[in-house]
Amino acid sequence: MIGYEGAQALDVVGPMEVFATANLYKPAHIPRYELILASPIGGLINCSSAGGIRLGDAVALEALPEDIDTIIISGGSEGGLRNVIFETDLITWLTSRARSVRRLASVCTGAFVLAAGGFLDGKRATTHWNSVDLLKKLRPQIEVERDAIFVSEPPVYTSAGITAGVDLCLAFVEDDCGAQTALSVSRQLVLFMRRPGGQAQFNPGLATALTATPRLRNLLNEILTDPTGDLTGPSLALRAGMTERTFSRSFKKETGTTPARFVEDARIDRAKMLLETADWPLARIAERSGFGSLHALHRVFQKRLGITPGFYRDRFGMK
Repeated sequence: MIGYEGAQALDVVGPMEVFATANLYKPAHIPRYELILASPIGGLINCSSAGGIRLGDAVALEALPEDIDTIIISGGSEGGLRNVIFETDLITWLTSRARSVRRLASVCTGAFVLAAGGFLDGKRATTHWNSVDLLKKLRPQIEVERDAIFVSEPPVYTSAGITAGVDLCLAFVEDDCGAQTALSVSRQLVLFMRRPGGQAQFNPGLATALTATPRLRNLLNEILTDPTGDLTGPSLALRAGMTERTFSRSFKKETGTTPARFVEDARIDRAKMLLETADWPLARIAERSGFGSLHALHRVFQKRLGITPGFYRDRFGMK
């Protein structure tokens, strides 16, 4: 695990904790993970956290062993990234090791380190949602996935903002030690088991609600909390205390979308969550997510996602 001055502490500690916990649950015949915290010069790492978190006893790059299996680059502050890319030998060192490691990965904005070294050229990759546009601008050779939690382009792997690195490392543990070990790790660390790489980084409906005026924000939050029942235009306008015409105009102005589209998005999001976490029949999921019928659930999933609810469950549901 490679950190540096200005690294995000959770980017470093989160993935390392996943592997350390996996050592407690892995099958006996599988070798233990040996964890090494490294940095360009070794010693103390001053993290970017406002609380002044420091990580000690990092091993200098030049002192690392030759037989490294996996290298993970943490994300960090803008200044920290700029310094580690342009003022240290990290890129040169990574170039010398890239062909001999099984996995070269990044957490959050650590993708900018891999991008600077050309390791992501011609590949799909992701980073923190707030930095995807900058990554695309700086390195157009990369096919940037805006919403993915992590992207696998073996032997290179990238993950999104901060805790997405934990999701990526859980996937590594599953590949190395099996699904049962990964499940045990997630339970021990009280993690959601598990967010696969193709899921969205965050709920766009929640982001929309946060930017709306207080009057409309309450209604949006109610829809997101419970997308069932009568959420037609007239019903929502009545709840907002407006005429239907005024409500529709105000809603579009503040959210950039129509009430019907927002409601459908909320119902899709709820259905996806239930498909990922519950073993209910599809008809029950359709009812609990506000679609009313299995036919409506199928129709919307095919139209909006290009897949069936059953396929989504097979791909993203808990195994």
